[in-house]
Amino acid sequence: MTSTENVDSAIPEQDLDFLRLAINLSHQVKAEGRHPFGAVVVDEHGTVVSSKGNNSMPPEGDPTQHAELRAAAEAFRQLSPDQLERATLYTSAEPCAMCAGAVYWTGIGRVVYGLSEESLLGITGNNPENPTLSLPCREVFSRGQRHISVVGPLLEDEAAAPHRDFWK
Repeated sequence: MTSTENVDSAIPEQDLDFLRLAINLSHQVKAEGRHPFGAVVVDEHGTVVSSKGNNSMPPEGDPTQHAELRAAAEAFRQLSPDQLERATLYTSAEPCAMCAGAVYWTGIGRVVYGLSEESLLGITGNNPENPTLSLPCREVFSRGQRHISVVGPLLEDEAAAPHRDFWK
């Protein structure tokens, strides 16, 4: 969706604002030569606790350093388990299986994402730097013992923008 398209009126404006913050971060890390993903963890009061971009790109990057994992790990170091349960991870793209696991294990209670894993695969194709797992985060979360609320995809056109010319 673009900002001119209708967004479900049940989606709080604050969710869209924080999601756009994560999308803007994906543009920033792309400008730095990194894979264009951004993630932000926000506490129940609307305070940004963690804001991270992707750092998994070779040669110096670590393939486990996805934006969502980095943001979740930092939030885990700053918030109590109760605070994490009420926190939201906003991410420019749907968390992969690894990042969904990080969200689960850190105890974050809610995820709002932009670009779906399926749409991302349509953009990246078989690029070896993004070997997409066709495993939606909702599926990963459904196998756990605690509930994680998921909202998305939202603002997909905006979230897809930094990817369109990156993976060629």
